[in-house]
Amino acid sequence: YAAATTEKSIYDFTVKDIDGKNVSLSKFKGKALLIVNVASQCGLTTANYTELSHLYEKYKTQGFEILAFPCNQFGFQEPGSNTQIKQFACTRFKAEFPIFDKVDVNGPFTAPIYKFLKSSAGGFLGDIVKWNFEKFLVDKNGKVVERYPPTTSPFQIEKDIQKLTAA
Repeated sequence: YAAATTEKSIYDFTVKDIDGKNVSLSKFKGKALLIVNVASQCGLTTANYTELSHLYEKYKTQGFEILAFPCNQFGFQEPGSNTQIKQFACTRFKAEFPIFDKVDVNGPFTAPIYKFLKSSAGGFLGDIVKWNFEKFLVDKNGKVVERYPPTTSPFQIEKDIQKLTAA
């Protein structure tokens, strides 16, 4: 992978989905994206998955996608296999949005997409992702427009999603 700084947009990345298949993010060109690092055993899990599923249902036909990246770097709160994560999200929360392969969002093995996201939108702690359910909002041109801390409810982001899907 090229260094994050040479990437022009989110669409330049290929990632593995939860089933291990390569997915070019260019397939989401022209859509607003909310990219979230998720975990199954976090105190924020139920509220976030519930609200994310609601927003996805409401806006998916208006050019909106949620891309969920499981991560086990915060309190080891995503210990399961990809199969277990998929079953948990899809069965318990009826998640229909794309879920990808488990990734690192910080440290020496940070996934290239997260290097790009963090370099595009510095956070409160500089470049590091603070905890599970940190959210990056990406416009229809593949540019990061906003970064939200883990404690920001997905419903609090709805107005920003509406602006991007209306554009």
